[in-house]
Amino acid sequence: MTPLTFSVIKIFSLAAIASAIAVLWCPLLTHYLYKYKLWKKIARQKALSGEDALVFNSLHKEKEVGTPRMGGLLIWITVAFVIFLFFVLSLIFPHSWISQFNFLSRGQTWLPLFGLVFASLVGLLDDILQVTDKGSYVGGGLSLKKRLFIVILIGLIASVWFYQKLGWDVVFVPFIGDISIGLWYIPLFILVTLACWSGGIIDGLDGLSGGTFVSIFGAFTVISFSLGKIDLAAFCAVIAGTLFAFLWFNIPPARFYMGETGILGLTAVLSIVAFLTDSVYVLPIIGGLLVIEVLSVILQLFSKKFRKKKIFLSTPIHHHFEALGWPAYKVTMRFWIVGIVLAIIGVAIRLLR
Repeated sequence: MTPLTFSVIKIFSLAAIASAIAVLWCPLLTHYLYKYKLWKKIARQKALSGEDALVFNSLHKEKEVGTPRMGGLLIWITVAFVIFLFFVLSLIFPHSWISQFNFLSRGQTWLPLFGLVFASLVGLLDDILQVTDKGSYVGGGLSLKKRLFIVILIGLIASVWFYQKLGWDVVFVPFIGDISIGLWYIPLFILVTLACWSGGIIDGLDGLSGGTFVSIFGAFTVISFSLGKIDLAAFCAVIAGTLFAFLWFNIPPARFYMGETGILGLTAVLSIVAFLTDSVYVLPIIGGLLVIEVLSVILQLFSKKFRKKKIFLSTPIHHHFEALGWPAYKVTMRFWIVGIVLAIIGVAIRLLR
């Protein structure tokens, strides 16, 4: 068996194993979430601009109470379990074929794993504060300032690791080439981390965020593989595999929402993977749905402030289509299609480089 063939088998096998493990233990997670009623007790009342979110509340009033948060636990706990499982097996059977399935490596997966687990734990804290109606945010949870601080901290830690430990300060600029930006690499990293996190607002319809992130991490699996970063490709594939399991339980009617513990972890690791693969310039394409969601909110806020009227019936933009009368499943599936197409375009551009 050639090394290339084995690498393909390794990536797909690990993704399938992660998906199977997630499906098997999800009923236990679901039982716990429903037993302790871990959902928000108060529906969203206010828009970002301060007024009552009348359109949103009319669309989602019934679902806000009764559907648990913290579904993201299924994703990051499974990923962490799988990566440590095969690491331990490689120690127990160091000379067997199974040791070759270990994908925990200092140069490729240490930092993404740290980013995933740390950010997810912070998100879990935020979810707990929301379901218990505690914290400094309306309806419970961490305040926006605290969330921003945490995301900036994650970006700072990761960027310093890249700059100091790995010695990276070069970014690729289309039509120009590689450019060394020195210390500016750190603020750029933080900015990208913040941008990815802001795209987390896509977690608003059954299955929408799960399907979106499947295409994104599937794209980075291909890119990592093309660069010979097999462990990183396996890591992205394992995330995609767990997201497929998440989707199995999250299609309408959703058993749970991803919550901050899922969104914060996925967006944090997304920025890290983009830099590890030197693919920051195609990230806005591969993650195009996240960009569209954020832009819709920004445009809405500016329009209401300066024009005193809305552009969209509700934001993020997926709620606008809901308000137009589209069934939620239609919005979700059409967004999936757009996300897949954008991911393919982004991968093609990255490979053509």
